Amino acid sequence: MRAVVQTVGRASVTVDGEVVGAVTDGLLVLLGVTHTDTGETACTMARKIHELRILDDERSAADTGAGILVVSQFTLYGDARKGRRPSWTAAAPAEVAEPLVEAVVAALRERGAPVQTGRFRTHMLVESVNVGPRTLLLDL
Repeated sequence: MRAVVQTVGRASVTVDGEVVGAVTDGLLVLLGVTHTDTGETACTMARKIHELRILDDERSAADTGAGILVVSQFTLYGDARKGRRPSWTAAAPAEVAEPLVEAVVAALRERGAPVQTGRFRTHMLVESVNVGPRTLLLDL
């Protein structure tokens, strides 16, 4: 599982002209799933995201109650080492990835995090205003 975590002043996801998820003063998480990921990986990723000391004064979303916007992003597993056309073979198929993305979201909510999401298998317009900027790559 791979996540790009960014601190944001605001972030939103729009699908077909409708805002389906938004946060202010929190985290934007782009989340990719690969073939070997499991429910245990999802729980570990959720804990890592929630406790990551990336916010002001080295605080975490767990410390501050900051909102988290989770957006599925299979392209995080794109491989462009050969040629100009990326390969997506390392990305888990949607049937595998969707329940694991939902498991990360559920685990974050179980920890008390206010979570918003994008919409799986749709064309999403993701907007963000980064703060810092602070961006980390988590790779489990």
